[in-house]
Amino acid sequence: MMNRLITLTTGLLLLAGCAIGPDYKRPENASPPAWLVDMQQAKDTANTVWWEQFNDPVLNDLITTALKENYDLRIATARVEEFYGRYGATRADLFPQVGYDGSAGRVQATTKGPIPITPGTSSQYGAFQAEFSASWEIDLWGKIRRATEAAQADLMAAEDFRSGVILSLVSSVATAYVDLRSLDRQLEITKQTAKSREESVRLFTLRFEGGNISEMELSQVKSEYYVALAAIPDLEKRVRQQENFINLLLGRNPGPIERGKAFDAIALPAVPAGLPSDLLARRPDIRQAEQALIAANARIGVAKAQYFPSISLTGFFGSASTDFSDLFTGPAKAWSYAGSLAGPIFTAGKIKGTVKAAQAVQQEALFGYEQAVRNGFREFEDSLIDQDRTRVQLDAQAKQVEALATYAKLSRLRYENGYTSYIEVLDAERSLFNGQLSYTQTQDSLLRALVNLYKSMGGGWVVEADKQSVTPAVTSQPTSSQPSSGMPGSAPKTDGNKKSS
Repeated sequence: MMNRLITLTTGLLLLAGCAIGPDYKRPENASPPAWLVDMQQAKDTANTVWWEQFNDPVLNDLITTALKENYDLRIATARVEEFYGRYGATRADLFPQVGYDGSAGRVQATTKGPIPITPGTSSQYGAFQAEFSASWEIDLWGKIRRATEAAQADLMAAEDFRSGVILSLVSSVATAYVDLRSLDRQLEITKQTAKSREESVRLFTLRFEGGNISEMELSQVKSEYYVALAAIPDLEKRVRQQENFINLLLGRNPGPIERGKAFDAIALPAVPAGLPSDLLARRPDIRQAEQALIAANARIGVAKAQYFPSISLTGFFGSASTDFSDLFTGPAKAWSYAGSLAGPIFTAGKIKGTVKAAQAVQQEALFGYEQAVRNGFREFEDSLIDQDRTRVQLDAQAKQVEALATYAKLSRLRYENGYTSYIEVLDAERSLFNGQLSYTQTQDSLLRALVNLYKSMGGGWVVEADKQSVTPAVTSQPTSSQPSSGMPGSAPKTDGNKKSS
């Protein structure tokens, strides 16, 4: 009987090489043909710790702090650990489960029950038991392997989600800091303008009291002064709110934020004109969408495996005795082994519905992955256009501010020499004030566009940022979520891409 059981088990193990359900194959996605740049240059750019190119040590420190203290990243890190535990629990079903059991007690038997004790036998006796048990469900149809494949993909998706949090966090801190420095510069311009107009109000008040100008001219000067004065509280409010937002990203309570270099001194990082699509395939959101597709694909096999019988082996070996001294003697030994076969006969379409639902989920995941790829292409193209056109706009506005400064200077000279009214001076200074603010805002837009460009391309810089972040307690993972080749159409290194039969 034992030999037959061994032979049967061996045969089942050989058959277990086949897994029900489709093997994963990455869908092919054609990239825009216009992105033709030097591959090495593109890789170097994508792998650069780009925020250091702004040449502001304070920004570098803020990003380092955020990577260690941000709560969204901490939550995502804990989520990776959760899915690592789920993966281990699912994978454990591939192996025999061995356990032990032991008990000791004292029993008082009834002498008046329907089955009385034998005369001359004590009504009190001990009960001792010790045993080892084992069970194993043979994964003949690959149900457990497909479930493990899905759990592994869920783990990789959680890690890719965490990488996406890092990508968004670094970009958000950089953008928030740039916005803060832009608001600082706008507040500085507004205060300078208000101070200059305050002096004009003082001088024109003296002239009005001396009868040299009309009340209308004085009112015009005061009006422009109060326009600048009213803009200061709003900018101060926005500065404080921006500081609070940065502190939230840093995992801190509200408070002041240290400033680094002047806004005009922040350097502009250089970028290539485009990037090959295989670099964009490393974006965390695209990788996460693909892992969701791998998991959904594997769960089709889990659903289909319900059509087939499950085969399990169970057994135990132990001892039972009423006397502890006899517990480990030969007569007290007890053992058993058994095999079981269970399968469906009639389920009224339940399994069919489960399979259909799993296939529909796989289609949803497929379309979600393809949409993520298309969205990645769109975001990168939009970022390229944004930074390119904003550079042109900024250059034109710089020339406009220069011209407005000349206009304001000349109009004041014309007024002081009696060639024009003060209305022309007010118009020139108003235009200069608005032009300076618009130029600062466009500077901010360009810096934001460059941040978005690096964010949209993903790349190795996320890995570099991850080295500075709070890392999961899990130190090893089953496989790498990195594709063997970033190009869509090549299979990533996961169990879901290996032939199972």
